[in-house]
Amino acid sequence: MCLAAALFLWACQSSQVSPESKPIASDPNLPVPTEGPDFAESRPRVLVRDELTVALSKGEVELDFRSSYIASEAQLFTAIYEGLFSYHPFTMEPVPALAERWELSDDKKQWTFTIRQDAKYHNGDSLVAEDFRAAWLSLLLPERAAPYSSLFDVIEGAREYRTGIERDPAKVGISAPSARTLVVKLNSPASFFPAMLCHHSFSPIHPSMLKRQDWSASAAPGKWEPPLSNGPFRIIEKNEDVIVLAKSDQYWDARRVSLNKIILKYTGSGDEASGLWNSGEARWIAGDVNLDTLTDRSGIQVNAMFATHYYFIRSAEKPWNDHRIRRALCLALPWDEIREGHFLPARTLIYPISGYPEVEGLDSTDTKAAAALLAEAGYPGGVGLPVLVIRLTPSMEAARIGGLMASVWKEQLGIPVRVEVVPYNYYFQALKNNDYNVGLSTWIGDFADPYTFLQMWRRDSNLNDAGYDDEDYEKLMEKSMLEEGETRWATLAEAEKLLLDRGSVLPISYSPALNIVDVNELDGWFPNALDIHPFKYLSFKAFRPLPGVAMAK
Repeated sequence: MCLAAALFLWACQSSQVSPESKPIASDPNLPVPTEGPDFAESRPRVLVRDELTVALSKGEVELDFRSSYIASEAQLFTAIYEGLFSYHPFTMEPVPALAERWELSDDKKQWTFTIRQDAKYHNGDSLVAEDFRAAWLSLLLPERAAPYSSLFDVIEGAREYRTGIERDPAKVGISAPSARTLVVKLNSPASFFPAMLCHHSFSPIHPSMLKRQDWSASAAPGKWEPPLSNGPFRIIEKNEDVIVLAKSDQYWDARRVSLNKIILKYTGSGDEASGLWNSGEARWIAGDVNLDTLTDRSGIQVNAMFATHYYFIRSAEKPWNDHRIRRALCLALPWDEIREGHFLPARTLIYPISGYPEVEGLDSTDTKAAAALLAEAGYPGGVGLPVLVIRLTPSMEAARIGGLMASVWKEQLGIPVRVEVVPYNYYFQALKNNDYNVGLSTWIGDFADPYTFLQMWRRDSNLNDAGYDDEDYEKLMEKSMLEEGETRWATLAEAEKLLLDRGSVLPISYSPALNIVDVNELDGWFPNALDIHPFKYLSFKAFRPLPGVAMAK
């Protein structure tokens, strides 16, 4: 899930639900608050806080989930949107949300979901199956170019519709035969489908929001209205620095929601974020932070994550579309030096997960072979090649790696190189342009499956910033869509190796998740591989004063 490029985190087999038909009100193994307004008055009273302040890194916030792919937005969306399934806060396994029950056809290609009768938007309007169908089809519109539209390719006719080959929405395998029945037809069996449905791209949309062009901007000065959403919280205030959320009393599982108010503060620097923590105002920092200025370091949480930091070589234009040239660039690099200092150096794109075949990664340097490949491609000694533009973020580590790449390619291969630095706020948008050759990104898997990484490199994926277009790769990905289990993963591993061998992706490190949060204070927050922490389950265990502060009776 989503999602998302999370450069700030870098700079400082999931089990599936049973596809059998089953009615589920909610998962009894998930935490239910032990304090709060829904519990008996006779219960002993303790001081419980119901307001949480979270510090996030400042940037443009996209509220329309169809256009979003930033990690901090995915975290926000756990509060305001909800689909058929949601993430378990600890395991990240799919938990039934708006899907009360479901049935799977004998051929395992048709899923029939029954929507909860008490599913509502925060204004009290009932949520129906057609809201899912309309939302998904609107996301698939070719003119929208939604980042995650290729995730829907598992659905019959979705790929043809989003690419404009087919213009009739009736040809897409999504139907709503009744108010509470949603039928989804897949191209082939996909046991991971419920895990995919946890992603915010598969949320429903209120009919009135389908007509609204910009969910983040004001229709008129002072008259902005927040999105009409269906999650456990709703937005009640928004400006450049703060988003305030309030608990929705219309949410179907409101009993499980302990917090009444969430304040998201978007900070402009790591010092500002650490200051909010030191003062006790923010009890979770999920963005840039200055660790050196933290007075209370007990909240530092670092854990392994299904995420990879990598550089990529664009192949959208000649001569860089020749994989011999890209391979030459890879072979010339001193990989040990490039990955020096990284806690989890990565030779492959996909973080090793149980059951996935081991893939031979990038770790060898051979400048003679690199020079020979350039000559074979028609550019001996780099003569005739245009200037290669490396686009970086303003960080010391990006400058170190980018500078090392530039010097090696200039001195060893004779290629002219220019390095550009783009501010964080504009970097991801700048990667969509066609005026550079090498960029960097960090990708967090949206669910624990290699497909969440490999679908980005399909020729018609809206996440394909590299402009990668390889017929051999396409054939392997198409083949995997018709397979299951170990056979499918073996094909995906072959596709990953092709990406590496043909010099499209340059893995640097597997990215750890960094958060500042006291898990002895905040209940329902667990380290996990996707670094997503649904707001629904968060609550304060009990009041705990800051270090050195006594609590008066």
